[in-house]
Amino acid sequence: MTTENEKIVYIITRAGDDPELSVSPFAMANAALAMDVEAVIFLLGYAVLLAKKGYAETVFAPKRPPMKKLIDDFLSYGGKLLVCLPCTQGREIEASDLIEGAETVHAGRFTQEILSAKNVISL
Repeated sequence: MTTENEKIVYIITRAGDDPELSVSPFAMANAALAMDVEAVIFLLGYAVLLAKKGYAETVFAPKRPPMKKLIDDFLSYGGKLLVCLPCTQGREIEASDLIEGAETVHAGRFTQEILSAKNVISL
């Protein structure tokens, strides 16, 4: 019997403007990875700031782990952190400004990730 590899994509559009909506998907993605579910986080719009060096250290949500820890854990557990390239360019963020493990992508790659996922959650 063949089992299908489970995969979930989280789309995040918030950052420090709404810490709970930016922290929660990382917590959920870390739980998915712990359950052996492939997890991909796509940062879109304002959320691309979360991948900028030094920014995550400024984002805290009540009664939640710090954003920096959640991102570090996500990457160390094997999660994929994809960042909207046009969104970074619009904010004059260079690839060298991003944390290690963040990958800038265009819409085509993002669409491929969604099409291969079992579920997609957008926040």
